Amino acid sequence: MAAPARTFITPEEYLAGERASDTKSEYFRGEVFAMGGASREHNLIALNTGSVLRAQLRGKPCKAYVADMRVKVSASGLYTYPDVTVACGEPQFEDANFDILLNPTLVIEVLSESTEAHDRGNKFAQYRCIESLQEYVLISQDRCRVERFVRQPNGREWLYSEWSDPADAIELGAIGCRLSLVEVYERVEFPERPVEARSGPR
Repeated sequence: MAAPARTFITPEEYLAGERASDTKSEYFRGEVFAMGGASREHNLIALNTGSVLRAQLRGKPCKAYVADMRVKVSASGLYTYPDVTVACGEPQFEDANFDILLNPTLVIEVLSESTEAHDRGNKFAQYRCIESLQEYVLISQDRCRVERFVRQPNGREWLYSEWSDPADAIELGAIGCRLSLVEVYERVEFPERPVEARSGPR
């Protein structure tokens, strides 16, 4: 039996349905992809991070958005919802609804088991097409680890850094903020990891 044909919709159809829906979906090349519910840890990390940045951005020409702000990658047509987004200068929106940001300066994604490969791979490849984007941050939800990619002056290369000590703090130069891991992971409980089996004589 032949597989049923996939239904493709226009961006206008996607946005009309999305704005009327209580759930969130991503859109890419005519297809809509439902977003699953986030875990308690995921929500805590995103809220902690957004709150810290919002407090530090008071009085600065940057604004932080959490979860519900769509970002469009104009080069590919992807519509997606980063966990935390910061835009500096005058924010640019796709239309008068002001709910589709076109020029993020910083994007943060909280990694889950189901999204990690996508966030590291295809999604980051598309984010790199946004000319305004200067920093991309990945935060693990099941261990203390924060990774940062910083766009280099040539616009094509990205410098990678990683932090895993709770005492560490990250300087987010593009937005003039400092993000400490203690604040990021406040009240977050990590799952216990299995003890690796020993090999050899005891």
